[in-house]
This record gives sequence, C-alpha cells and structure tokens, in this order.
Amino acid sequence: MSDASPFIAHNGFALPVQGLGTYDFRGEAGADAVRSGIETGYRLIDSAFNYENEGAVGWGVSGAAVDRAELIVTSKLAGRHHPRHRALVSIEESRFRLAVDAIDLFLIHWPLPRVDSYVEAWTALIEARERGLVRQIGVSNFLPEHLERIEDATGVRPVVNQIELHPRFPQQEALDYHRAHGIITEAWSPLGKAGDVLDEPAITAVADAHGLTPAQAVLAWHAARGVVAIPKAASAEHQALNLAAAQVRLSDAEVAAITALGDPDGRLWGADPATHEEF
Repeated sequence: MSDASPFIAHNGFALPVQGLGTYDFRGEAGADAVRSGIETGYRLIDSAFNYENEGAVGWGVSGAAVDRAELIVTSKLAGRHHPRHRALVSIEESRFRLAVDAIDLFLIHWPLPRVDSYVEAWTALIEARERGLVRQIGVSNFLPEHLERIEDATGVRPVVNQIELHPRFPQQEALDYHRAHGIITEAWSPLGKAGDVLDEPAITAVADAHGLTPAQAVLAWHAARGVVAIPKAASAEHQALNLAAAQVRLSDAEVAAITALGDPDGRLWGADPATHEEF
C-alpha cells in the first residue's frame, strides 16, 4: 500500500515518493521544464554530469517560485572522474553549474567494476560531504557486492541506489537487499520507456479499476513497492498526472500482477552493472 509518505534511509534522510527525471532536458526548454516541475509539485530533481544539463537544471531551480530549502537536487559522478582528485573537481564543477551552495544528493553513476576505482570514488564522495560540497551521498547501478565492498572499505553506507527498475525488470532481489539495509531504491526509466508494456492487461486492468492512465498505474506500482520513481515529463499536465499517481493505493494482488510481468532478460538495453562501462 502507498500513502505517499516519504521513504526513509538508514540515517534518517527522506525522499519523496516521486522525483523528476531530466535526461535530455537541455537549454531554455529544459530549464523551463524543470521550473514547471518544481512549481507543479516536484521536490526531488534528478540530473547527472553525463546528461550535460546541470546548467539548465540549476537555472530551472533558481527560477522556480519555491523555497530552495524544500528541494533535493541530485547529480552524479561520471565514470571518467572516479579517481579521487578528478572526482572532487568534478563535484565542484557540478555544484557551480547547478548554482547551489551544496548538492543535496550526489551519486556515483556506474560502478565500472572492470576499471575498479569505485571505492576510490566513494571515498571522494565522503570527503566532498565532509567539506560541505554535498549533503547526502549514494550510488547508482550498484549490485549488492559493490554496496558491500564500499561499506566494508569506508564504514559508510549509501543512502540511495538508483537502478533500472520497471515492470519488465522489477528487481525484487535488489529491492529486498536495499530494504534490509536501509538504502532507498530509486528507479530510472520507471515506465520502461513507455513502450508496449503499458498495453499489458495486468497494467490496463489496474488503470481501469482506479481511473488512471496505464503510466499512472505503473507509477502507483512503484510507490506501493517502496520505490522512488523518477519519470521524465516536460509539460505541466504530464507532470501533474505523474505526481497524482503517488496518491493511489493499489492492492497487494494488483502489485503482484504487475510485478509478475518481470523477465530476467528485461533490461531495456542490456546494461548489466557487472560489466557495463559508461565513462
């Protein structure tokens, strides 16, 4: 069941049930979309160095008629910046582009285990937090073995792991691991790129039962599972529809029916964190 209450990490850090994805939000139109999202009700904004849009996100944040203190602005460390010195400079540059005094939540974008520098990158994020460059630190696309390694090496556990998660790839094992360790799960591509999955009877039945669109039904499924969905929507109308889905309560049977659509090979583009390299 979901009551739109925030999700809480092991250290008390809280995230709203839904955030605004900004991939491909660039330039003035991108800044306008971010500003619109904030004024429509979003308080969690997701960006990354590799999205090449931190400037647009920062401009949208600064232009929104909402107190900055209410917002959680997120960015991520690129793979090529894992070495400590590069990581710290990259974080400083992200902060300047976002035009914030501190980045509220900062993540390692991918672990890149073949490169094997993600522990060094994690120590840099810890240092950045100690210096006040960022407020909370987490990771993205980390497997349990990566999570355990960075905590064993530093004694510091991430507050968030942002992973691919959608009805075709529901990631139950990862979700269970995160929940057991007080790590908030965020879902990128929460609608599975809004492809044919939205035509699945398990989803359309939930949508019809609650007077929702199929996309809203999927977002309500995320909320019911304790997952922070980060859909991308540029228009105020779509942003409002997405946010409204977080208030919808699904039954356990409805959640199970959508989860049953999962496929072990259901990744959107085969990016397995055990082997994927993104610099």
